[in-house]
Amino acid sequence: AGATADGETDAMALAPAMREVIDAADVLAQDDYASVLLLGETGVGKSWLARRIHQRSARGKKPFFDINCAGLAPQLLESELFGHERGAFTGAASAKTGLFLAAQGGTLFLDEIGELPLELQAKLLRVVQEGEVRPVGATKAISVDVRVVAATNRDLPELVAREQFRRDLYARLGLWELRLPPLRERRQDILN
Repeated sequence: AGATADGETDAMALAPAMREVIDAADVLAQDDYASVLLLGETGVGKSWLARRIHQRSARGKKPFFDINCAGLAPQLLESELFGHERGAFTGAASAKTGLFLAAQGGTLFLDEIGELPLELQAKLLRVVQEGEVRPVGATKAISVDVRVVAATNRDLPELVAREQFRRDLYARLGLWELRLPPLRERRQDILN
């Protein structure tokens, strides 16, 4: 599909199945507190759609951060998401602001959420459910106002059934699910 000067996708050139997903995402963008779960194979445009949801929301002028949950070791991922206090662990010479605090008022895109280790899923649930984050080594939680958009190519219900993904976290993140069709079903969306 072509893109206009401002980065918008040429809607007329999109496959109908993708157009439906984009229309639904645009509606969900208007609910600034709705968590959205984007499902689909690798390379179908989940990160692009997450950014579009952010830009079309009232949060669009606030920060947008993304992180690949499969790309970091669990200890590093915890610090990246939630931050840490000085001295919280060996090598923590100074405090670090996590992405949830950095994205205050905006959106945090959690790519590859199906790869998030179980021990971090409970902490993420607290943030999504309570709107509070506690940096590693901190004694007090800090209130945050961040919209979460998550994405995965994994079958989360199957992971829940195998007890590899928390049912309560899936319920919170998957309140609104958008499934992006695979590229093989929408060849007209592939740039020449």
